[in-house]
Amino acid sequence: MSSAQTANAAVGLFVRQLDSRDATAVACWEAFVAAAPDATFFHRAGWQNLLRDVFGHRTCFLYAERDGAIEGLLPLAQVKSLLFGNSLVALPFAVYGGVVANNPEAAGALEAEAERLAQEFGVAHLEYRNVDAHHPDWPTQDLYVTFRKAILPDEEANMNAIPRKQRAMVRKSIKNGLSAELDANADRFFALYADNVHRHGTPAMPKRYFDSLLREFGQDCEVLTVLAADGSPLSSVMSFYFRDEVLPYYAGDAVRARELAANDFKYWELMRRACQRGLKVFDYGRSKVGSGSYSFKKNWGFEPRPLHYEYRLYKREGIPQNNPNNPKYKLMIETWRRMPIALANFLGPFIIRNLG
Repeated sequence: MSSAQTANAAVGLFVRQLDSRDATAVACWEAFVAAAPDATFFHRAGWQNLLRDVFGHRTCFLYAERDGAIEGLLPLAQVKSLLFGNSLVALPFAVYGGVVANNPEAAGALEAEAERLAQEFGVAHLEYRNVDAHHPDWPTQDLYVTFRKAILPDEEANMNAIPRKQRAMVRKSIKNGLSAELDANADRFFALYADNVHRHGTPAMPKRYFDSLLREFGQDCEVLTVLAADGSPLSSVMSFYFRDEVLPYYAGDAVRARELAANDFKYWELMRRACQRGLKVFDYGRSKVGSGSYSFKKNWGFEPRPLHYEYRLYKREGIPQNNPNNPKYKLMIETWRRMPIALANFLGPFIIRNLG
């Protein structure tokens, strides 16, 4: 069979690759993701278009099918770079990934095909960004945790659930006359985001990536921007909505956002609006252990949950460390901070596409 389709004849199970031009197949994929308890926003079919069209990555969105029904899926993309290596990942630019399946047969068939593709592509490693551990014998990255918390049905109850010191910051932001509004495009968000990551010495995603997210996911992708009393933008967040959850995913702020507690207002306003919509879970997303964002989320009363990023190593001795904590990137980070932001925004997409 072709690389797009493998089969286990004994059990009638076929592993195929999703064709994003096949509307029926995409609809079936999306229906499975919507119903599968372990699926996440990052298992949605739209990521195939984004990774392929914006970043130029080779994608292999696998699904296991029996008698016309999907029993499991695994979205994969190859990230190939002279600087950062060659890998097959589930999924680049996502905090969650890996196999979602109804049964062990489907999960095993999907992983077997992933390993076959990894060997065919000659990658150095295969990476699953799991929430829970699936391969205790594989090397695991313990750098990241996620923060999730229930949204209470009453607005005041959510306010009171915020620890006292952080709650005081939220009330301070309200007294500062801050307001928030939804944006129809990513313009204000990108200006704040790009400035923020530049101050931290890291490359920015391309503007067209955020425009594409808004187009691809429609009402399930939203930009909320916080304004100062004079109407100037202070802080902004792009959030994803999945089932009964809200996931603030990309964010940026101006330098003066901290003194006005604009970030506290931003996340409170997002939580308040989610409460009004009847959503049940606030997913604060991934943070590196010991980072500033880790401490910020802890201060909101969220407890960290370790993520299990598992690696199948083929051509390398250890887990790749392509993150700002790696000392070998210290000079690069300092150089990036001093670079004019226009130049950084121009060069950033050529670098960030290879990080995943």
